[in-house]
Amino acid sequence: MPGYHLSFLISALAAIGLALVGCAAPGTGSSLFQGQEAEAAEVEFNDPLEEVNRSIFGFNQVVDEVVLVPVAKGYRTAVPPPMRSSVHDFLQNLNAPVIFANDVLQAQPRLAAQTLARLTINSTLGAAGMFDVASRIGIPHHSNDMGITFATYGIEEGPYLIAPVLGPTNPRDIVGNVADSFIDPGNYFAGKYDIWYAPLARTAVSGIDLRARNIEALADIEKTSLDFYATIRSLYRQRRAAEVRHEDSNLPNPKF
Repeated sequence: MPGYHLSFLISALAAIGLALVGCAAPGTGSSLFQGQEAEAAEVEFNDPLEEVNRSIFGFNQVVDEVVLVPVAKGYRTAVPPPMRSSVHDFLQNLNAPVIFANDVLQAQPRLAAQTLARLTINSTLGAAGMFDVASRIGIPHHSNDMGITFATYGIEEGPYLIAPVLGPTNPRDIVGNVADSFIDPGNYFAGKYDIWYAPLARTAVSGIDLRARNIEALADIEKTSLDFYATIRSLYRQRRAAEVRHEDSNLPNPKF
């Protein structure tokens, strides 16, 4: 795709996301996820498009059952655990520059120092990020992104949305994802050297890795949920709120 077409598409997505932010007020956060109790506890969930969201959610469940879970299970069968761990560590290391940029934008010097140290150590001693040496010596990984940066500066999340295939999100995070793609060095080099397939491959592998890590957790949640849609909505919002506070929620990622 030519560069100006890509820029136009990204700008359009950003504009749509920002418009949606103004459509509704934010919902309230909730405490740690507690299975079915979270469904009853969630009062203000800011889901004005629930009917549409449920339709997309149903579509996503079919895609998950027919495509994503079989691929994730095949990946776990074909690739030994040590190799899967290396793939996960490598993907985390690729994300480190974006995490570092957001640490700095949020004025989080401790987190920024941790991310820079992890990037340096894992890119060298960790064989280009294939091994998470930094965690082994006491420098933990943390996630960060532009959606969290926007939240830090008071930008509301907007209405709850279900994206086809990708799952739960909100306008603030949609715009944040677009912004992160601009500051990602991997995307820059892929564009510079016309390796257009590299970001697509990275996204696909990241999705398979994520789904493979959450097969049992999401299956258990679905079995015990009276309303799986409402449970995933609550789980997503609690997990995201914890990430904004830079807390480890220990909640499974509900994205398919």
